[in-house]
Amino acid sequence: MIEKIEELLVEVNSFNATSKEEIENFRIKYNGKKGILNDFFEKFKEVPNDQKKDFGQKINTLKQAVNVKLEDLKNASASSVVIEKEDLTRPAFPLELGSRHPINLVKNRIIEIFKSIGFAVADGPEIEDDWHNFTALNLPEYHPARDMQDTFFIEQNPDILLRTHTSSVQIRYMEENQPPIRILSPGRVFRNEAVSSRSHCIFHQIEGLYIDENVSFADLKQTIQFFTTELFGKSKIRLRPSYFPFTEPSAEIDVYWGLNSETDYRITKGTGWLEIMGCGMVDPAVLKNVNIDPEKYSGYAFGMGIERIVMLLYQMSDIRMFFENDIRTLEQFKTL
Repeated sequence: MIEKIEELLVEVNSFNATSKEEIENFRIKYNGKKGILNDFFEKFKEVPNDQKKDFGQKINTLKQAVNVKLEDLKNASASSVVIEKEDLTRPAFPLELGSRHPINLVKNRIIEIFKSIGFAVADGPEIEDDWHNFTALNLPEYHPARDMQDTFFIEQNPDILLRTHTSSVQIRYMEENQPPIRILSPGRVFRNEAVSSRSHCIFHQIEGLYIDENVSFADLKQTIQFFTTELFGKSKIRLRPSYFPFTEPSAEIDVYWGLNSETDYRITKGTGWLEIMGCGMVDPAVLKNVNIDPEKYSGYAFGMGIERIVMLLYQMSDIRMFFENDIRTLEQFKTL
């Protein structure tokens, strides 16, 4: 019988399993109620007294070997579990799909339109100095036009502030590059304005600049005509004389929106015309400030508030909705 136990010890030590079922069968074979070990313990009573010591030691050795083998098999199985017929990339629970913010949707569309006619995108800091935000743009200290951009100053002497327009990006770009220049400068801007359904102290702008030889106001008008047709599908525009310190002459651009609904009457104040941007020919003083020869080069600039365009395109009535982080507002744009 001792020889039988030794044979079983060799079998136990050499046993290997490839599945949980094989491990369980091994356990039942040796440790089950009708298993080999229980059978040997039952037979222990029949063993002669002079053989009981050796026989008992062999049984315990076999029992210990079986338990060690089972522990090793279970550990090996746990570290190499393979889930069959399961998609391991599937999320463990339902995940809500997000969406792009409406401001980004419209910003990207505007950039796409202007890129198609050769404009590149330029970026700059949101915290600016007085030179790039005001003085280089023909807005010297104490100029009354600065009151139009009452803003947030961070430091004084020298003046450091949150930029009031992305025109500062244009100044930085012109300081480092010579014409021809054809850029867009999108980004956040900050002004100390009362927050209401139509205005906010934070908003997004996108401005354009084109500098080259023999650039005329006709080039500006044709560019705006192309843009409004591409974005709105409406080609009828008008230019009204206006004033900006950094352009001369300057104009406001209106697009004919129409009077097809009650909303159209409200947003156009019953005229059918809607102001969408300001523009003009770059003032020669601005070109001099960035060391570009105004006798050789000319150019135009334009700028618009992205929130205003978004509100028009998606018929949104309150600008504050863009900054309240209300998930119900953003969920409307999941399919866009």
